[in-house]
Amino acid sequence: MKNSSGAMFKKALIFTSVLVGLIALLGVGIGYLAVGAIAIASALIGSGVALVFSSVTILSIWLGSKLSLNGFFALLMGGWLVKFVVFALVLSTLIGAEFISGPVLFFAVVASVMGTLAIESWVVLRTRVQTIS
Repeated sequence: MKNSSGAMFKKALIFTSVLVGLIALLGVGIGYLAVGAIAIASALIGSGVALVFSSVTILSIWLGSKLSLNGFFALLMGGWLVKFVVFALVLSTLIGAEFISGPVLFFAVVASVMGTLAIESWVVLRTRVQTIS
């Protein structure tokens, strides 16, 4: 159990990547049947954005765990602020784009975020981290 927190973060990244990939494939398939080829880019962009932001969260907590408490919170809150601004910029860029289907993008992002939250919670609850040496 020497580096179980590192294994926990690695497991969370792997499971998150697999889940978001499956959601992207499902979004492309269902979206294509519902609205046509425009759904392909929408599902991939929505899932990709969710994967990037979820990975940044996991990595910032992983890196922050090596810092002091103030450094941890500074890294976590700074990362949150940067993600918020970048997400707003990405969405404002995509609004009105002809190659985007809004509902497909929305459902891909929401499904990916909800799935990654469930995975992260499950991984943390299932991991045993030694607290006393």
